Amino acid sequence: MSRRIAVSFLIAGSIRHLLMCSAFAPYIRDRVEVSTPLNSWKRVLEGAHLYDNGVDPYSGDMYHENPLILVITNALIKHLAVFIPSLFIAIDLLAATFIYGTAKIVAQELLGRQKREMSSYAKGTEELQLKPEDQVQIPLYCTIAYLFNPYTILNCVGQTTTVWSNFLLAAFFFFTARRQIVPAVVALVLETQRNFYPVVLIVPLAINVYRTEGGGCGRCRAIRAVGLFVVTLGLATYSGYLITDKWTFLDATYGFILNHRDLQPNIGLFWYFFTEMFDHFRDLFLCTFQINATVLYLVPLALKLRHEPIMLATVLTGLAAIFRSYPCIGDVAFYMSLLPMWKFGQKFMSHNFVVGCFFLITSVLGPVVWHLWIYSASANANFYFGVTLAFATAQIFLVTDLLFAFIKREFCLKHGITLRKDGKEARMTLE
Repeated sequence: MSRRIAVSFLIAGSIRHLLMCSAFAPYIRDRVEVSTPLNSWKRVLEGAHLYDNGVDPYSGDMYHENPLILVITNALIKHLAVFIPSLFIAIDLLAATFIYGTAKIVAQELLGRQKREMSSYAKGTEELQLKPEDQVQIPLYCTIAYLFNPYTILNCVGQTTTVWSNFLLAAFFFFTARRQIVPAVVALVLETQRNFYPVVLIVPLAINVYRTEGGGCGRCRAIRAVGLFVVTLGLATYSGYLITDKWTFLDATYGFILNHRDLQPNIGLFWYFFTEMFDHFRDLFLCTFQINATVLYLVPLALKLRHEPIMLATVLTGLAAIFRSYPCIGDVAFYMSLLPMWKFGQKFMSHNFVVGCFFLITSVLGPVVWHLWIYSASANANFYFGVTLAFATAQIFLVTDLLFAFIKREFCLKHGITLRKDGKEARMTLE
C-alpha cells in the first residue's frame, strides 16, 4: 500500500478511537439507525451473560446471533473486555484492507480485458475506457469511501456486529476476486449464519470460478463451490447444535430474520408495513417482502451480469441492504464503498445530484423526526417512515442508475457514443 493509504488508515482509526472515547458513544449505540435487534451490542452482552450463567439465551426474544458468535463473544467479554473497542476498530480497518485488495484485483482484470477487446471498440470512445492510473485510483477511492463514510464510522463507534458482517463480506469479495473457493466459502457461510440474505452471493462466486482461466472444467469448479458451501453451512449449523445442545437457535436466528417478529423502527421498510398490516395478510406480504430481498432479482441479474460476477455481487449486496428486514447504516456503507470500482460509468449516471441530496436530507431529518415522534410527541410513525422510505428510494435510484450506466457504457464501447436512428441523433432510455 502507498503512504497515502497508510495515512488514511491511521486517520480513520484515530477518528474511530476518539469517538469511542467521547461522550457521544453511548448516544450513537442507542440510535435506531445504527443498532437494530439483530446487531445491537447490548443484546450481545445480554446473551453472553445469560449463557455464562447457564441460561439458554435463545429461550427468549433477546439474543439472535448464532452460537459460534455466542461462544466467541463470551470469551472476549470474560478475558479481553478492555480491548473490545480496539478490536472493533481493527476489524473495521481489516475490512477496508480487503476492499482495497478487491478493488485492485478488479481494476487489473478490467484493464487486462480492455486491452484484449480494444480492437472491437468503436472510435471516439477513449473517454469511456480505463486508464493505467485507474489501477491506483480505483483501490484508493474504494478504501477512502469505506474508511471515511460517516455511516461506516458511526457503525464502528456503535460497536454493532455489522462491523463483523462487513469484514466477512469484504473477505468474501476479496477471495472471490482471487477465485479462492475455500476461504470465500468460509467467509460466506459465517456471514450467512448471521444475516441469511448473503446466501445469494454463492451465485457470483460460482460464476467467477466457472470463468477461471488456465484449463480444467469450469462447470466442475462451480459445482464444487456450491457443494462446498452447502456442506460447510450444514456443518456450521450442526456445530450450533453441539454448542447449545438444542435446535432452538435456528428459530432465534433464521426464524427471527425471516418472520420479522421485532417491529422496532429502523431505516428499512418492513417495520412500518407489518405494524399496519392485518394479521391475516401477514404471511402473504412476509413472503413477498422476503422474496423481493433475496431471489426475485437473482436470475435476471445473473444472466445479464454473467461476465461481471463482482458487479453482480455488488448489486445483490446493495439490494439486500435496501430490502432486508433489519437494515442499518453499516449495511448501506459497505456496498457504497464498492461503487468506485465502477467509476468509469459515471458519465452515464444521471441521478447523482438527486441521490446525493436525498442521502443528505434523510440523514439529517431522520434523527430530527425521531426526536419529534418519540420525545416531543409532536409527530408520529408516518413522519419517520416517510424519511426511511425516501432513504430507500434514494438507494434504489443509486443501484438502478449504476446498472444502467454500466450497460450503456458496454453498449457505447461497441457502437460509439453518438447514436443515430433513421439519420437522426438518438438517445438510450431506461424503460
